[in-house]
Amino acid sequence: MPMIRVIVVHQTRLIASLIASVLTEEEGIFVVGLATSVEEALGKVARSNCNMMLVAATLPNQGALSLTREMVKLDPSVKVMVIGMPDSENMILQYVMAGAAGYVLQDVTTERLLENIWAAHNEKALISPDIAAKLIQQLAELARLSTQRALDPMAVDELTPRERDVLTLIGEGMTNQEIADRLVVEVGTVKTHVHNILKKLDVSNREDAAAYLHFLDDDQETAVSDP
Repeated sequence: MPMIRVIVVHQTRLIASLIASVLTEEEGIFVVGLATSVEEALGKVARSNCNMMLVAATLPNQGALSLTREMVKLDPSVKVMVIGMPDSENMILQYVMAGAAGYVLQDVTTERLLENIWAAHNEKALISPDIAAKLIQQLAELARLSTQRALDPMAVDELTPRERDVLTLIGEGMTNQEIADRLVVEVGTVKTHVHNILKKLDVSNREDAAAYLHFLDDDQETAVSDP
């Protein structure tokens, strides 16, 4: 049986240890490290020779998303499984598009967690039909945009940090009012940010703007917690 060498990443070390204790009972899975932050996890990758990361979706400042993107660039052979994912199609799609090899929702059973870990290890993704359909739609939209014109990855460099935050929330399908509530600002301020985003990215609608999400800096810190 092939060996899965796992780093467990959770902001609470006790919870990371509890997850590790469950995994070590499964034949073929070996926990090679625990981490409570993105920085600690990246520091242990090379030393541990891991081939999978279990990353908590609850890491602060979109840490799980940043770590997923960073591992795709640093070492694509290390599969990232996001655990404790909210049942949100937009959020799940964001992680899948970022390169996550799989995900498990909140309150899953141990059996389901292990099933997803082995599926990801064997290059299979266990996703719901709804998410599969959304992913196909997103890929089709990207293909449509690429045939119309090439996306300019440098365009996102023109966005301010707050405009990047707004673009991220647009990608989650939020309305202007919902974004205003999340960032604790006036809806008129959000409308101004959206207008500037569309202009800087040279697109005509929010859907086309969302296609630029995967060009955002990996170390972006959303201002949801820093209004």
